[in-house]
Amino acid sequence: MEGELGELFRASTVISEKKPRRRILVAGGAGFLGSHLCERLLQEGNAVICVDSFSTGRMENVQGLLRSDAFTVIRHDIVDPLDLPVDEIYNLACPASPPHYQADPIHTMKTSVIGSLNLLELALQHKARIFQASTSEVYGDPHVHPQPEAYWGNVNSFGPRSCYDEGKRSAETLFHDFHDRHGVDIRIVRIFNTYGPRMRADDGRVVSNFIVQALKGDDITVYGDGSQTRSFCYVDDLIEGFHRLMYSRRAIRTPVNLGNPGEFTVRELAERIIAMTGSSSKIVHRPLPTDDPRQRRPDISVARRDLDWSPDISLVEGLTSTIAYFERQLTRQVGKLVGVS
Repeated sequence: MEGELGELFRASTVISEKKPRRRILVAGGAGFLGSHLCERLLQEGNAVICVDSFSTGRMENVQGLLRSDAFTVIRHDIVDPLDLPVDEIYNLACPASPPHYQADPIHTMKTSVIGSLNLLELALQHKARIFQASTSEVYGDPHVHPQPEAYWGNVNSFGPRSCYDEGKRSAETLFHDFHDRHGVDIRIVRIFNTYGPRMRADDGRVVSNFIVQALKGDDITVYGDGSQTRSFCYVDDLIEGFHRLMYSRRAIRTPVNLGNPGEFTVRELAERIIAMTGSSSKIVHRPLPTDDPRQRRPDISVARRDLDWSPDISLVEGLTSTIAYFERQLTRQVGKLVGVS
């Protein structure tokens, strides 16, 4: 199996005699969200298999989890089929920031479509419940605000963001059809902007961009006039939403929005981060990227009603933790440059 699936990393070759409750595969488990999910699932006593191509995921995100003999990491691209006996599957495998998914748009589309197809076939084979991490990008540049799950979106199929937006929309269709035709037990979440520790400094997302620029004293790059809005959900709140959806007794098989309905302009976010970091950075403006949404805010009525879920962590509290994380990361980088261990 190792030869088929690629490089295998284990904490131990000895499997614990205490049988875990569930054997769970997390595709994209070494990424920002995936690593937090793996940590939560391990804490609950499960056997967790992290599958990641490491195109954007990082081993350092899951290094500490390798101390558990219930945790396995396999280097594998889900565009290629895989066969592992599992009880549950979480599909978080796809670059999620514009610079990364636009770097190889064809592979991004293949990951969303062919990768999802492979995982759905695996779920069908082993009668496993499967979770799809979809995105608010399926709404495109919305004409409806805030965005409810019933809104079909306003997406350009022929632009620089299309590989991600349309790939995720296609994946949702595949999930629906596997449930409808084969009875596969599916869960689908549409993720709105999420931030927190383990984000990559180079991922091009607005929170990480602003924090790193502010900590370095560089100019803060705001695209457009900064009046476009976003809603920011802290990672711990999102993972709690994942958990409630996956194990809901209501067996919700239609997409569910998860995000923080608090709405801020991009300029407000930049100003807040400058103030919180005590930075001398100045705000500079650049042209707005093609198809960049003007408004983004989730309607979480379904999550409130059916999952009893809403975010608890305020933007200030979440930013405080995230800024501290990036401060540590930058300090480590400086230490390596000057030879300090």
